[in-house]
Amino acid sequence: MTDRSVRPDQREVPAEIDRWNWGAFLLHWIWGIGNNTYIALLTLVPVFGILIMPFVLGAKGSRWAWRNGRWDSVEHFKRTQRAWAKWACIIYLCVIALFAAFIGSIFYALSHSEAYRLGVARLQSSAEAASLLGTPITAGFPTGSISTSGETGRATLSFSVSGPKATGRVDLEATKMNGAWSLGSLKLKVDGRDGVIDLNPRAQRASLPDFYRVGDGRLRSDPS
Repeated sequence: MTDRSVRPDQREVPAEIDRWNWGAFLLHWIWGIGNNTYIALLTLVPVFGILIMPFVLGAKGSRWAWRNGRWDSVEHFKRTQRAWAKWACIIYLCVIALFAAFIGSIFYALSHSEAYRLGVARLQSSAEAASLLGTPITAGFPTGSISTSGETGRATLSFSVSGPKATGRVDLEATKMNGAWSLGSLKLKVDGRDGVIDLNPRAQRASLPDFYRVGDGRLRSDPS
């Protein structure tokens, strides 16, 4: 019988542990410090470190960790490395979830902004847009930016649109003054057609009240 009280000879790497190490690959320098394998700190070297060293650690990490650590047995080593791999997966999943939540919050904020709703309302009430796209007109999720400071702000958004006849893309610019948003530019580019159509031309804006608020999906004048 094998005497389990005797530590294994760590100069010889058992074949059963000389395999890919996911903890070393995913957590690289953190794993390296925890396993006395300080060559893993090379992952902090720009470009070379992040592009090459994680793969080197994944392939060689188990061998190096076995020789650099103090292990009671092969099972002790394997148990520890499984724990590193498990925590690496948990950390990466949490990072992915946080990133997805962050991106989702941005899309939610843009799609529920008054600037976007104002642009969609103007688009859907445009006879020219209806003749080109058909009705009903559906607007996609917006991308772009919105910045506000108290009662003022500015928005630059872009979103896809589609109807029974055609699809396209809308670019809008809007400003916020005295707490109300107004469209400065609303341009439609229909797929397969040359040119850009201004759905909020200067002449049209001159004949309309300067500011609008969106409540139930329709445009109405700001009483102020």
